[in-house]
Amino acid sequence: MKRRIFLGSLATIGTVGTLGGCLGLADPNPNVTLGEPDRQFDSSDVPYQAWGERVPDVTIPAPVDSRSVSLRTVDTPTVITFFFSHCMTICPVLISALRNVQTDAMNNGYANQVTFLPITFDPARDHAQRLQAYAEEMNIADGAGNWYFLRPDSEQSATQIIQKEFGVMFEKTPTKKQSGYMFTHTPLTLLVNADGYVERAYKTKSPDQETIIDDLAKLR
Repeated sequence: MKRRIFLGSLATIGTVGTLGGCLGLADPNPNVTLGEPDRQFDSSDVPYQAWGERVPDVTIPAPVDSRSVSLRTVDTPTVITFFFSHCMTICPVLISALRNVQTDAMNNGYANQVTFLPITFDPARDHAQRLQAYAEEMNIADGAGNWYFLRPDSEQSATQIIQKEFGVMFEKTPTKKQSGYMFTHTPLTLLVNADGYVERAYKTKSPDQETIIDDLAKLR
């Protein structure tokens, strides 16, 4: 559900401020639906996007689908994570969590009410063919119309968007294996509402799919 529509419907029966004042309700952030998570810090205290903050106003190519996605124009709730397809540790877990939520959406009739946007920070290797093969490897329904692998145009663009805009840190590390290099990076999955505001930031190597599904249900 788009929160701006919800607020619009409230405006038809009285001003939002008057309604809140009469009931004694204090909405700490009118842009989000979920309440502030139980934590010991504010969103402004952390480098990454967190509760109540708006996603960056960026447009990123989706090479598998021959299109681009402007994050603030996506009109459904969105699940975003950051990965590279050659990762053999954290990223398969992050992508699997999104895939499992996608499967739940398809099995329970809300596949058109959520969008999945994994963003790679390895544009040099994660080209369209590689991402298509990765989708098959990870059993992702990339033809469902709700999953788009996003790939910045260059390493510089990846740094600008992922590190400077989203606050997700990554660093290339050399390896003796054939792939040549890997990355160390911050594990982060975001649940964003249809107006582009972060509802939840799951900063964990293993996000709980049931928690995401439950939180997502409150936004649809």
